[in-house]
Amino acid sequence: MQQLKGIKVLLVDDEPSILQFLELGLQNEGFEVQTATDGMTAINLVKEFHPHVVVLDVMMPGMDGFEVCRMLRKTENVAVIMLTARDEVDDRVKGLTLGADDYMVKPFSFEELLARIYARIRNQFPNLFGEVVIGPFRIDNRRKEIKYEDRVLELSPTEYNLLEFLLLNHGLVLSKSMILSKVWGYDFGGEENIVEVYIRSLRDKLNDKEHTLIRTLRGSGYRVDLP
Repeated sequence: MQQLKGIKVLLVDDEPSILQFLELGLQNEGFEVQTATDGMTAINLVKEFHPHVVVLDVMMPGMDGFEVCRMLRKTENVAVIMLTARDEVDDRVKGLTLGADDYMVKPFSFEELLARIYARIRNQFPNLFGEVVIGPFRIDNRRKEIKYEDRVLELSPTEYNLLEFLLLNHGLVLSKSMILSKVWGYDFGGEENIVEVYIRSLRDKLNDKEHTLIRTLRGSGYRVDLP
């Protein structure tokens, strides 16, 4: 169980059914949740509620999600995950340029949204957590230490960052290019096969000879499956 007590999420969408579904799901996971159905209400709630994460729909009447994101970036330290019903590159580029931290296309699974929220929190607010338990793994971000079945793994800094990223996004297929951008950085100029080298090293340290923990999906990337 991930330690989510006291972490605040603001949901912004003009579709009440989506808001209700996501609100109940996130509350069941232990988040504090508030909702808004328009941009101006969202801006005001951010000032009162001080969320850690804003899940923000792009297409809303009046002030759209892009404008809300732009205004939040002026003053607030908050992670922004934008939602859109259109899988258009221009929309994604615009949202990320305005300061969004992540982008999801509707329809999406609740599990994927949860993983992305959790990843943003770990990235931007690591001090909110001590030790996080994910299946047989324990991540201690302050000590930069990961335990597997109560055994401390001897990891280099890059191996730690890679395994943490894989675990926080467990169940999701992660492409090599996504892993490179999140673990090595957008300006990494090396070859994609560096990911394969580090995956192989992690499997050795996890004794994952059958690749049941870190799975390879040919042509797609990697996925961590937890027992």
